Amino acid sequence: MDIVATQSVAANEGQRGRDNLLSIRNVAKSFGKNPVLRDISLEIAEGEFLTILGESGSGKTTLLRIIAGFESANTGEVWMEGERLDVLPPYRRRVNTVFQHYALFPHLTVEENVGYGLRVAKLPKNEIVGRVQQALAMVKMTSYAGSKPAKISGGQQQRIALARALVNRPRLLLLDEPLSALDANLRRQMQVELKSLQREVGISFVFVTHDQEEAMVMSDRIALLRMGELEQVASPREIYSHPATAYTAQFIGHTNLLRGAVLSRVARCHSLDWPVGMPDGPVLFSLRPENIRVVDLAVGSSGVNVVRFRGRIRHRAFHGSTELLQVECEDGLRVSVRTATREKWHGDLELEFSPDDAVAVRESQERI
Repeated sequence: MDIVATQSVAANEGQRGRDNLLSIRNVAKSFGKNPVLRDISLEIAEGEFLTILGESGSGKTTLLRIIAGFESANTGEVWMEGERLDVLPPYRRRVNTVFQHYALFPHLTVEENVGYGLRVAKLPKNEIVGRVQQALAMVKMTSYAGSKPAKISGGQQQRIALARALVNRPRLLLLDEPLSALDANLRRQMQVELKSLQREVGISFVFVTHDQEEAMVMSDRIALLRMGELEQVASPREIYSHPATAYTAQFIGHTNLLRGAVLSRVARCHSLDWPVGMPDGPVLFSLRPENIRVVDLAVGSSGVNVVRFRGRIRHRAFHGSTELLQVECEDGLRVSVRTATREKWHGDLELEFSPDDAVAVRESQERI
């Protein structure tokens, strides 16, 4: 089956002017008879923050472990700066990994934890001291150098794990869901700090997560994995606004999938219709809830090139500044509508959307 595995125009434009640091070429991996990765090809640029996003079992951690050298691919190659990487042992790759569980040594101080790898490598003492101080300064943990891990918070431990990786001066930093153990508020704070740190040090980050909101906030590009295959690779804005498949549209945020057909350059989905520049045949559209507007009858429609329809509110979910309304149309079509929180919305509503906001997507077929 032909699945999207190429980067979008917008994503390529975002990489212009950057040299590729890492090249993953046709990598496949199976555990026994169970295929985990299928023909993965991906380029990662110098200084890029790329997120590998996917649900549990999609293969994202396995891909990370192949880059790090903790797993071997069955087929395919991994290259870094013109050198074949996948034939080297992990300790010879200029790649470091920050794991979900930070694995700090409880009996060592923060400073000793950060410098542990340098001591094992038997670097000169004065060089170790200088590099540890620089790494702690990067993550703003200099004042905690003499503390033990048990005496600092989860967020501070996460920074120490980062410093321990950065002190080795890797060309590429791999992060395997390092924020998942943090509470929601600290997690949001660390997302901003981690992105700022990446920009400051200029190292390429490959970040693994199952959290689509986290991926949207932090990434230059997102590589969405589905059952071992790349579904789409694009910038956060592109992958949200122009999903290539129904799976992408549903996984990245909320959406309405409108199934219908095109006849004589007119798309018809239930009782809705609008002109399109597409050939005749079945069609599937993604329409984001925030792109459906409630028409204020006192003000009137927002424009002439809109699709107008009526619906009745069947359910409403409060989300603070917004509400998600479940609306049922007369023909049985149900759509989600996101609006600013207002008490006045009730009963029947007049709704509209722009045809440009209905994005044609490909069906996502089941995979075995």
